[in-house]
Amino acid sequence: MVLDRQGYDDLIMYLTQNLALFEKSGEIKPGAPTIMELIEDDIAENVMLLCQQHTELSTEQRSQIVREVDGIVYDLQEVLSSVTSNQVTIEQHAFIDEFAALVKNLFDSAVVESA
Repeated sequence: MVLDRQGYDDLIMYLTQNLALFEKSGEIKPGAPTIMELIEDDIAENVMLLCQQHTELSTEQRSQIVREVDGIVYDLQEVLSSVTSNQVTIEQHAFIDEFAALVKNLFDSAVVESA
């Protein structure tokens, strides 16, 4: 659905261009989640929103989305493996929020194109 598209390649390039955010320290709010917890939560929220907005999705399409999202989270885990258990900084939090929204946008576009 999206993993084999140019948009996903662009998204991974965007991540690599911003890896420096994960290599430096920054301000951490009290009780901040780990980087991996935030990635999982943000992406899950966006997938749920996607499914709520596209009620016409079949069970097969929803399953495909979940499989691909699992692949995306795995890719993020691989790229960020050395820092995933660190608490997220304010800057990292903003980037992860934006990244998760971009993932949703990729799926939104793919759903609209397949309709």
